[in-house]
Amino acid sequence: MKRFWKMLKNYIWQYRFNAFVFLVFICIFAGIFMLYDLQAEAVIYAGGLCTVIAVIILSINFHSFYKKHQQLQEIQDQVVLLLDELPLPENFIEQDYQDIIKELRGIRSEEVAQWQSERRESIDFYTTWVHQIKAPIGAMWLLLQSEDTDENRELLSELFRIEQYTEMVLSYFRLESTTSDFVFQQYPLDDIVRSVIRKFASQFVRKGIKIEYEGTNAVVLTDEKWLTFLLEQLMSNAIKYTAKGCITITVDENEVLSIRDTGIGIAPEDLPRIFDKGFTGYNGRRDKKATGLGLYLCKRTADQLSHDLQVESEVGKGTVFHLFLQKEELDIRE
Repeated sequence: MKRFWKMLKNYIWQYRFNAFVFLVFICIFAGIFMLYDLQAEAVIYAGGLCTVIAVIILSINFHSFYKKHQQLQEIQDQVVLLLDELPLPENFIEQDYQDIIKELRGIRSEEVAQWQSERRESIDFYTTWVHQIKAPIGAMWLLLQSEDTDENRELLSELFRIEQYTEMVLSYFRLESTTSDFVFQQYPLDDIVRSVIRKFASQFVRKGIKIEYEGTNAVVLTDEKWLTFLLEQLMSNAIKYTAKGCITITVDENEVLSIRDTGIGIAPEDLPRIFDKGFTGYNGRRDKKATGLGLYLCKRTADQLSHDLQVESEVGKGTVFHLFLQKEELDIRE
């Protein structure tokens, strides 16, 4: 009912000029009748009759106005799908507006098509670039592992980071794409976690950081490749900001995986924005090399996998990321 009265108010306001003209005409007729000394009853009767007819016509017109508004609201809610179902124009002005809308839609479609084409080219370029750069990275791995020296160990560590960043570039474009390569199955969580730990084993040794993980029997519904990528980003972040101490990985009975470090922590004012694209915060500004993409990609990946990602942190004591892997059971009734 509130919406109805609002529409009635808008209708009256829209046709205020017509109402004013109608009242002027009534006054003119009333004045002429009085000048010719016609009986007041005739004047009142004529004015009343005109008013009744006007109310009937306006009621019919308002019904059409209200119906048209509802139709346009439905189109607005599904503008892409129902744009061709615009109500028939009642006058040339409405026809002009509809022509403008259709012209703008055509321009937008061309721009979207061009953007999609350029994006596909960008993805193809970076995909090719990542695969090509893996060859020299692999060659450098072999060369540096041929001799165990302090200098080579440092170079291997930096090479590891380069490899991580190249994978991040490819993952970024894949996540931003309108298509996806997600394959959801039941996977043993322990296998995924241990593969991530093995990958970062050299980083733990280099920085003298202890890793604690007791294992789990949990089986989760997820995409193995993307969950591995997410955990690698969280692990890389934990190692990066932990100078000493340990990183602890736990999985509770509710399939909540937690990665806890004893690093520098995150400032309270930065916590609400750490998953924002490009946000580096106090730690990132101090590091001067942070891109602000790592945790953004973690959150995007978690959302795509329908896993909730939360964080707790205290400056000087460390940070813990909680990844909720449990899916709600669906109650299917026949």
